[in-house]
Amino acid sequence: MAKDYTAEIDIKQTFKSYEEERLYRKQRLAASFRILARRGLNLGVAGHITVRDPEFTDHFWVNPFMTSFSQIKVSDLILVNHEGRIVEGKKPINRAAFAIHSQIHQARPDAAAAAHSHSPYGKVWSTTGRLLDPITQDSCAFYNDHGLFNDFTGVVYELEEGKRIAEALGNYKAVILQNHGLLTVGQTVEEAVWWFVSMEEACKTQIMAEQIGSPILIEKEHAELTAKQIGLPVAGKGNFQPLYDEVLREEPGFLG
Repeated sequence: MAKDYTAEIDIKQTFKSYEEERLYRKQRLAASFRILARRGLNLGVAGHITVRDPEFTDHFWVNPFMTSFSQIKVSDLILVNHEGRIVEGKKPINRAAFAIHSQIHQARPDAAAAAHSHSPYGKVWSTTGRLLDPITQDSCAFYNDHGLFNDFTGVVYELEEGKRIAEALGNYKAVILQNHGLLTVGQTVEEAVWWFVSMEEACKTQIMAEQIGSPILIEKEHAELTAKQIGLPVAGKGNFQPLYDEVLREEPGFLG
């Protein structure tokens, strides 16, 4: 029997202090913006990734407003509480980031991180108002594990709309925001960001497949099995690591 190497990935790391864990989370968060930027998954001032503070769990770290994803460093990150008060950092934050992420973090105590950006294929697919189909092994990671928020009313500035997005997300790892884009969550920054990257690719694949014909769906029992194989938190964290290593090697300035 083949060895299960995923068991060797430490999804529940232990840290000596809150400070050590906080720095770890902030480093992965800063790298995540670079990862999305390198793949063209950001657009102007739109988009935000957050991670819950390990000590003050009603606070989260987020990117500053009007700072390019490709330039974000650890020292740029902003700490904000669930009331909207900036606790650490001097720059403003995206109003929509607070409206959405504060409600996600409150509704999902298991979700340490959340990622949202106006990525090209995610936006295109969101206009269909449809969930993704299990047409490839990779897309099965989202089989029966993503929702649809089908009530676009403009830029999300109000907490009430953030609450409704959180309700559409439910206990899933992702939600398609109709006419808007994608949002993913995870127990770690690594997981949330990998799901975003992977879901963008799943949208791209289905869009392209439907241009040439009618994609053949993977049978339900096989889609369910595959989801259990590649849709777990450990898979999200493991797939993120090569992306992090690449940024660390080529753009180590994000650690500053």
